[in-house]
Amino acid sequence: MDQVKWGIIGCGDVTEVKSGPAFSKVPNSTLVAVMRRDAVKAADYARRHQVSTWYDDADALINDPAVNAIYIATPPGSHAEYAIRAMRAGKPVYVEKPMALNAAECEAMNQVSRETGVPLFVAFYRRALAYFSAVKELIDQQVIGNIRYVRVVLNWQPDDREVGSQPGWRVSPEISGGGLLHDLASHQFDFLEFALGPIKTASGIARNQAGLYQADDMVVANFEFESGVLGTGSWCFTVNKEQRIEETQLIGSKGKITFSFFENFLIRVETETGSEEYTIPFPAHVQQPLIEQIVNELRGNGKCPSTGETGARASAILDQITAR
Repeated sequence: MDQVKWGIIGCGDVTEVKSGPAFSKVPNSTLVAVMRRDAVKAADYARRHQVSTWYDDADALINDPAVNAIYIATPPGSHAEYAIRAMRAGKPVYVEKPMALNAAECEAMNQVSRETGVPLFVAFYRRALAYFSAVKELIDQQVIGNIRYVRVVLNWQPDDREVGSQPGWRVSPEISGGGLLHDLASHQFDFLEFALGPIKTASGIARNQAGLYQADDMVVANFEFESGVLGTGSWCFTVNKEQRIEETQLIGSKGKITFSFFENFLIRVETETGSEEYTIPFPAHVQQPLIEQIVNELRGNGKCPSTGETGARASAILDQITAR
């Protein structure tokens, strides 16, 4: 593939800045078509982002001969359906995270990718960001010795978009696969596996304590990596503003690394010789580094680290943690 010509299915909020503009900023890549079921919004997106073609029907975009790769940015409930249709049409797929509603749907997507030979990638873009590459490098260099323990904490207050008479899709399990845990912790577990290796077992307790919406709003978990590293996590989405915290700690035999997945650009390293801090901001379009790696692979140059096979693992871990 000489030039990668993208079509987007589901040109919603995530595509406005995080991903959409990057497709035409990466070398040998162009965004040529977008689709949204609301024709007015699809046309508006195309106009504002200088995209030549828009559709209100997914099959029309999938079958457009000018499109040779497809980015699926709808909510997870339709990921498997659209990805399978696109791969069966012979077009490589880049799908938003979480990869699908559950591990079974992820496996169905991967099975079609294997059968057709059509590549499948997942938007776990932290695998390509400089901030997280720095965290992984600190681990690999054993700056804090051997990792013993991982501690993940996320306490956030309710989001106005997720409460009320019509809660958003992220807290509607039939659309998202779960609640905010699935939207956020999928990123966390994917990167932890990228940095520390596969998670062997995971278990947890998931509950709805506040009754603000249908999905779980409080989750605690234990997990063990194949390397023997142990981990705990807690996610609460109904605290007040003063209790807000989001940090991950890696405890090693010689020190500690503290970093954030969502809240800041600071990495703090503490050892017996003192402490150091690194600030590494995200790029303007956070998915651009990963999209560039996908484009390079499709053109025969290198390999992207976030595939359907790696992406499915985060969904499997979340299934284990939230199992009733």
